[in-house]
Amino acid sequence: MRSDANLTAERPTYVTNLECSATGEHYPADTLQQLSQAGKPLLVRYDLARIGRELSRDAIESRPSDMWRWRELLPVRRKEDIVSLGEIETPLIPIPRSGGANVLVKDEGRLPTGSFKARGLVMAVSMAKALGVKRIAMPTNGNAGAALAAYASRCGIETVILCPEDTPEANVREIALQGGRVWRVNGLIDECGAIVAEGTRQGRWFDLSTLKEPYRIEGKKTMGLELALQLGWKLPDAIFYPTGGGTGLIGMWKAFDELEALGWIGSERPKMFAVQAAGCAPIVKAFDEGTDHAERWENAHTVAAGIRVPKALGDFLILKAVRESGGAALAVEDEATLQAVADAAGQDGLLLCPEGGATLAAYREALADGLVGVDDEVVLFNCATGLKYPMPPVENDLDRHQPIDFDAL
Repeated sequence: MRSDANLTAERPTYVTNLECSATGEHYPADTLQQLSQAGKPLLVRYDLARIGRELSRDAIESRPSDMWRWRELLPVRRKEDIVSLGEIETPLIPIPRSGGANVLVKDEGRLPTGSFKARGLVMAVSMAKALGVKRIAMPTNGNAGAALAAYASRCGIETVILCPEDTPEANVREIALQGGRVWRVNGLIDECGAIVAEGTRQGRWFDLSTLKEPYRIEGKKTMGLELALQLGWKLPDAIFYPTGGGTGLIGMWKAFDELEALGWIGSERPKMFAVQAAGCAPIVKAFDEGTDHAERWENAHTVAAGIRVPKALGDFLILKAVRESGGAALAVEDEATLQAVADAAGQDGLLLCPEGGATLAAYREALADGLVGVDDEVVLFNCATGLKYPMPPVENDLDRHQPIDFDAL
């Protein structure tokens, strides 16, 4: 049985190669890579047969409950290359009043920098450090940039981060405070990405955009690994995931395949629901039209900035997972999203971010349309702490020098 030694220089991980997600072509894992020759994301592959022989579920359960308990299924070869800020296992929180008796929220806002972007960025930055990267650039709608700035600053990598000009102010300021050179751009995230891509072509930096390197998926897949363990090695009936670039949905689908190959779960899969905003729903449109790729969504707008992604590089992988699972891609109106945020906070005491609110709104619609049943075990992903986002104003004032109307209180 393996121990912490597998993260030392003498004991590598079980990574075998990288693989093009479209063609299956193999690439070496120990050199810096971006997209495949086909222009598609690369996936990390492992010697799962060997892991299955040398590791057990019991061994995983006996370890500290953080992201690194899954080290054999992660790509970092040397312990000293891990750039950690304390990536905990996030809790599953019931919301019986606003959601239902069988609805759980996986609250990713408990992670470093307050969002699930920490999962992907700790892995990507750790591997960038291991492979000698000195400067990174990335477009962001907010939380990914904050995570990149934090992890990169911790290990001395420079960052240049471009965000749409209406990115939440809390995100812009935390990026800057954590050492990122952040610039507001008069455009959407894919237009920020075009600037990053041009700088990459000029050799100015390494491009850490969503799915343009192999390792953010590996960090995000730990959401699926954790779910399986937390639910007693049985997956839920349905997962509702806020989908912009879709790295986490792709990663979880990969995690489930790896767990089945290890013999730790069966072949059953949750229905995967890709949740988007009605004002930016390219995956929903492609799903409804039966296509494998999504057209760019023009004039994208939504209160849920994290899912305002007009064009996703991994669209075909998102759609494949949704269709194979028997799930769906759903779009929700901003009004329903904000109502769901208010309901979860006021009825169950859980402050969701707008993207998390969108998953609750989508669940309600799916329940009404018969896509899920009231007895189904459902997991919603709250991707960030709601404290980063604007909240409704409170205008109740009390003058202590005047008679107090206690009935009014």
